Amino acid sequence: MGVTIKDIAKEIGVSYATVSRALNDHPDVNDDTKKKVLRISKEMGYKPNDIARGLVRQETNTIGLLIPDITNPFYPQVARGVEEAAAAAGYNVFLCNTNWNKEREKHYIDALLQKQVDGLIMTPSSEELEHLTAVLKSRVETVFVSSFIKHADFTSVIVDNVRGAEMAVEYLIEKGHQNIGFIGAGEGRFANKERLKGYKQALENHGLEVKAENVRDQQGSYKRKSGYFLMNELLKLPETPTAIFCYNDLLALGAIQAIKENGREVPQDIAVIGFDDISFASLPEIQLTTVSQPKYDMGKIALETLVDKIKTKSKQAVNRRIILDPSLIIRQTS
Repeated sequence: MGVTIKDIAKEIGVSYATVSRALNDHPDVNDDTKKKVLRISKEMGYKPNDIARGLVRQETNTIGLLIPDITNPFYPQVARGVEEAAAAAGYNVFLCNTNWNKEREKHYIDALLQKQVDGLIMTPSSEELEHLTAVLKSRVETVFVSSFIKHADFTSVIVDNVRGAEMAVEYLIEKGHQNIGFIGAGEGRFANKERLKGYKQALENHGLEVKAENVRDQQGSYKRKSGYFLMNELLKLPETPTAIFCYNDLLALGAIQAIKENGREVPQDIAVIGFDDISFASLPEIQLTTVSQPKYDMGKIALETLVDKIKTKSKQAVNRRIILDPSLIIRQTS
């Protein structure tokens, strides 16, 4: 069993309460006693119980981070921004991967709240709120990253999805494309709705028709295999689009695979643009044109915003959007 506060008190010949106050830098304990307590506790190998101290102080210096897909290179970059900013602010991070599963997300939220985390940063798996009931009831400070739910009172850190999509499609139009397809991830996702909106606005602003058959929007389709499947559907059209804008880079990689397997060339026959600028996008054999999100900054800003809310106990930032600028990275697939 480790050294306890009572052991230190017995060694020094003072009360348990005095040692406790000294270790917590209480003003009622004189400096000489504090120095002695700290010296003896170090010599005896005392290790503070962070959980117990957190319960006393009503803070644990821990943050819960819930991301939906650890296999998508976008989210580890966001997590790195959160973790490094947390370390600088004196917080530890519990990382949970929900796999876009509401039940798993609810399980992790319950577990994190039981651990008395000071706050949560999350990309919710759904825009429904039933599985977020525990968070809403607890009123633990929460910040969404890369997502916004209109009817939830949480601050969100997001990129300008509409503008990012417009930039991508406008670039394709400038390159001479008029028949442009969209591969999405389902109507229920905030970011997907925003990117689809930007795609449509760019076409309409240039007097081009938004063809329903060119929009392939499958619910929950975030990964490469979905891009592969949906691109094959587009290739069956009588008039195949000459360019494709994809919800994310993983879908774009799947689309490129389908195009090449069908004997066509990228970008000579069909141009492809993704969204996110994941690490794979810049590989020499891929060179994907994409809309870049400031992934690391999103995580960093989310953590700094959360800590500010924790420290100030401010509710003024409720239902607020912090919107970051995207940028178009032009490579060889367009």
